[in-house]
Amino acid sequence: MRYDAFLLVSFGGPERPEDVLPFLRNVTRGRGVPDERLAEVAGHYRHFGGVSPINAQCRELLAAIGTEFAAHGLDLPCYWGNRNWDPLLVDTVARMHAAGVRRAVAFVTSAYASYSACRQYQDDIAAARATLGPAAPEIDKLRHFHDHPGHVIPHTEAVRAALGRLGRADPGTTRLVFTAHSVPLGMAAASGAATGGTGHRYERQLRELAALVAAAAAPGYRWDLVWQSRSGPPQVPWLAPDVNAHLADLAAAGVRAVVVSPIGFVSDHLEVRWDLDVEAAATAAGLGLDFARAVTPGTHPRFVAMVRELVAERLDPAADRPALGGLPHWDACRPDCCVPALTGRQHGPGRIVA
Repeated sequence: MRYDAFLLVSFGGPERPEDVLPFLRNVTRGRGVPDERLAEVAGHYRHFGGVSPINAQCRELLAAIGTEFAAHGLDLPCYWGNRNWDPLLVDTVARMHAAGVRRAVAFVTSAYASYSACRQYQDDIAAARATLGPAAPEIDKLRHFHDHPGHVIPHTEAVRAALGRLGRADPGTTRLVFTAHSVPLGMAAASGAATGGTGHRYERQLRELAALVAAAAAPGYRWDLVWQSRSGPPQVPWLAPDVNAHLADLAAAGVRAVVVSPIGFVSDHLEVRWDLDVEAAATAAGLGLDFARAVTPGTHPRFVAMVRELVAERLDPAADRPALGGLPHWDACRPDCCVPALTGRQHGPGRIVA
């Protein structure tokens, strides 16, 4: 396969206080989220000066990828487009077209299968291309990378470092708590189902990564996979338990310290900083738990190299396809993959901060 551009695709976030509510309305469009809920989430942004860190993190990642490409003789111009805020994906695809790009390879800042983590981004790409019609550049999304060494190693190092910050952590009273974004149960069940699998790929990928990281970073320590950042209507069942409820259960069971690792995320954006560094940390303090939060991959050199390696896979079918787990990978998804058969507003992505 030949490509003439690289495209980074992400969620997006506001960079000025006055952009917070317009951004949140973009995220929740069509989902019927009441203004009082948006005002509540806007308060999270005010805690951080009205700015989401995700755009700055994307700029840093894109710059690191460009440097990595150049160091390995990969001559691809790099572009970046967001789902919900400037630079919007539709505008970026238009710029690519104007620059003569004919076929691009896209890296999405989510490692997993599910509607909101994968299918919705593919729909975003299709919608952006549709605005240009038949002349739009072809855009191929790179595969899931949950168990790629370039993803596993940064999380492993981060958990090991967090354990070190706890001092003399006792495996008998210290727990590793891995977190990811909760989604509706129907969405979780549908993830990966149309690719010939049995579905539930989102949970299975996360659980596999958690096991890989725990075994490498802290053999002998017990671990759990729990959920954070739920934002849907209360009548719709979502993946549980929530991290805060789980911390209470651990404290009641005699656990004295926790390392919380947000393996569902690739950067320390607002959901990580608010839901874990503020809310979960306060919950742990109230319970008397020692608390250390592991960082996300960000621009870790191994993570940046992974992006280049994923591109190399597409450029050369004979290239290695490293994976530390046992779940299958695929390069292209069927159009009906990860689309949950739900009713009402249950299909919404749930994620309203970044």
